[in-house]
Amino acid sequence: MAQAVGFFTDTTICIGCKACEVACHQWNALPARDDGRVELTGDSYDNTGALSDVDWRHVKFIEQFSEDRTSQARWLMMSDICKHCVDAPCLEVCPTGAIMRTEFDSVYIQEPACNGCRDCITACPFGVIHVSAQKHIAQKCTFCYDRLKDNLVPACAQACPTASIQFGPLEELRTRASRRLETLQGQGQADARLYGHDDKVLGGLNSFYLLLDKPEVYGLPAEAVPKVPSKAIWPSSIKSVAVSLAMAVGAFVAFGRRKKDVAHAEGEGQGRGKARPEGSA
Repeated sequence: MAQAVGFFTDTTICIGCKACEVACHQWNALPARDDGRVELTGDSYDNTGALSDVDWRHVKFIEQFSEDRTSQARWLMMSDICKHCVDAPCLEVCPTGAIMRTEFDSVYIQEPACNGCRDCITACPFGVIHVSAQKHIAQKCTFCYDRLKDNLVPACAQACPTASIQFGPLEELRTRASRRLETLQGQGQADARLYGHDDKVLGGLNSFYLLLDKPEVYGLPAEAVPKVPSKAIWPSSIKSVAVSLAMAVGAFVAFGRRKKDVAHAEGEGQGRGKARPEGSA
């Protein structure tokens, strides 16, 4: 099996240039949304808005100002993408096996096998997957699977001018990320943290991040809770067993009462039969 690889995105050196978005579009021949007629969002410089069926990378712009909007200001940026989770909920719920784990430990959608059921969309806690309006199948980052098979770096990482998006063997990236975190915290960045580098989020994210604030600030869930069948099996089973036991106990009690009532009625009938009226033959 090939070596497990991933992305380490250091958001502290992202300059919001969107070169990763452009490279992703070009390499994967993704069409422009609405034939290129995209209205300005008015939300900073973020006109992509969110990940979509044709936007597999999205550079987020988070503006932070003091209440007076003059004394303090900070601009956070993050290039978002599919997390290629170790415990990928989309892969678990896919009914056709269209979503697979590759030899590089990435999560990949085999388009011919996708039936467009949207189960994966519901399961993903990051809002990554979307159904193509043209193809009617699920779409997301492929981790440039075709490039990986030819020993090429994914297009987005290749295009990043500041090395904010770093690609390589996962263990090497985790070591590099830990060192970078120590450096930042040593420089006084007390809120700096890694997100998804360990197994606390869905067993680990093969695309993980170095952040300067809480995950929620970047639109990332502090606790990723997927909606998958395996998570509901035990609670549902316990509820079913409890209900069955309650019904059995109820039926047993009702049967006991009924039996007692029948026996009492029969006893009264026999008593009346023995006490015959005077003058009877």
